[in-house]
Amino acid sequence: MNIPYRPITLGLIALVFYVLLLERAMAGGGHFYTPVTDPLVKEECGSCHLAFAPSMLPARSWQHMMGNLKTHFGDDASLDADTAAKITRYLVDNAADAGERGDGGKLTRGVAGVPQRITELPKWVREHREVPDWEWRHKDVRTKANCVACHVGAAQGNYDE
Repeated sequence: MNIPYRPITLGLIALVFYVLLLERAMAGGGHFYTPVTDPLVKEECGSCHLAFAPSMLPARSWQHMMGNLKTHFGDDASLDADTAAKITRYLVDNAADAGERGDGGKLTRGVAGVPQRITELPKWVREHREVPDWEWRHKDVRTKANCVACHVGAAQGNYDE
């Protein structure tokens, strides 16, 4: 009796490929992060910089950051208590470690402690290792946190180049 191993093997390979492809598509791909949808967060955070996707940091990082707005990366970004609480809740509820969103944990998987800078996360550093120093100093970029200088779709969550 001749068992058709080849068709079964090819079928299993195709199934695995389809599942992996579907999983990636459902997660929005490797360079998609669900953008900020809350108007208050967009207004308050986005008035000084790109309102970063909450899924780029774990909840503990957002809690620490929002609890230290008086010294927010060298600036006083203080807010009234009610506004700060609303923004904190949104960021924590949508953080990298807050559930089953497809983009949660892409940057933070395996990161310990309380990271504060997205630009210092190991995956971010790996993704940007080929960017020369002079590009970061360009007048249209100036800082590694200026994502929209290179990723024109960043505000919509698309960080493809």
